Amino acid sequence: MALDWTGFTYAALVSAGGVSGYVKAGSIASLVAGLVFGLLAAVGAYLTSQNPKNVWLLLGTSGTLAVLMGIRFLNSWKLMPAGLVFLASGLMVGKIIAGMLDRQHES
Repeated sequence: MALDWTGFTYAALVSAGGVSGYVKAGSIASLVAGLVFGLLAAVGAYLTSQNPKNVWLLLGTSGTLAVLMGIRFLNSWKLMPAGLVFLASGLMVGKIIAGMLDRQHES
């Protein structure tokens, strides 16, 4: 099985964003949320690497972040961090759904 490098990169980006929020603003909430969502995304990427049909944890994590950070972005219009995480999460959701549709056509 090939590793889901996109998923692991996304997980690292989310985790780094949480650490960055803590370092820059002293936000413990950003640190905890970033590390929890980053860990969930990393576990989801690992599960997807083991079984390409097992996308549900990664899809749920990236979908939740896309919605939450999308709302924050629309309220603030700040690119960092809400816009970046919204964009990355939306792209991740799109990648997962495209992969699901591709596998469906192969069957």
